[in-house]
Formats: sequence, C-alpha cells, structure tokens
Amino acid sequence: MNIKTITNKKTLIKSLGVHENDTGSSEIQIGLLTQKIEKLSKHFKKFKKDKHSSLGLLKAVNRRKRLLQYLKNHNIDSYNNILSKLNLRK
Repeated sequence: MNIKTITNKKTLIKSLGVHENDTGSSEIQIGLLTQKIEKLSKHFKKFKKDKHSSLGLLKAVNRRKRLLQYLKNHNIDSYNNILSKLNLRK
C-alpha cells in the first residue's frame, strides 16, 4: 500500500487505524500529514513563488517529524510499520 494510491481520507484512516473507531491516533495523523505534504509538493512544482503555502508545508513537515519521533520512542513496532506503509525514509 502506497500513500499515492490512497486518495480517499476514509480509506486511509481504515488502513492505518489501530482499531475500528480510531480517528486520531499518531499513525493516522502521520498518514494524513503525509497526504497533505504530497499535495503541497505537487502544488509547488507548478507555483514556485507561492510563499504563503510554503509556511503550511513547513509546519506539516515539522509536525509529522515530531509525531514520528514520539512513535519511535513509545511504540517501535508501530513506527516501523508506518514507515513501511507510507514509504518514508528514516
């Protein structure tokens, strides 16, 4: 499963959720932020001078970085699982 193949938010939440009604776990937040980062990266390839959206991209990248660090410190199995599912380099 690759993040680029999942376009629907609900299917992303179902695939990354820890249990059935899970909507706010670290894994889901990381997945949604990765989806947002991919979308903004595509936007910047077309609009290079958009400085206002670049701040949003920077915030999303830093938030994802902090969540990944939290997951690494508290649940290493879930951390490795999310890295492989989302194709993130670490």
